[in-house]
Amino acid sequence: MISVRLSEEEFAALRRLRLLTGARSVSDLARDAMRGLLIGADRSGFFEGHLEEFRTQIQILNGKIEQLAEKLTPFAPDGKL
Repeated sequence: MISVRLSEEEFAALRRLRLLTGARSVSDLARDAMRGLLIGADRSGFFEGHLEEFRTQIQILNGKIEQLAEKLTPFAPDGKL
């Protein structure tokens, strides 16, 4: 067992990364990262598999934001958002 002390900001960043990568928990994310280090994977290689999924999710989110903006435009005072 390994115990690591993190700042609040560091832990919050790990929680966000957990959501982005789809890890079940911060512990699973840390375990996967350590496993990657132990097998000699560099950081770019370790996260590369999740990067494409992240890009796809961002594109979907951007599309939803655009749809929402279109729906809200008629309610804007100047007709623009």
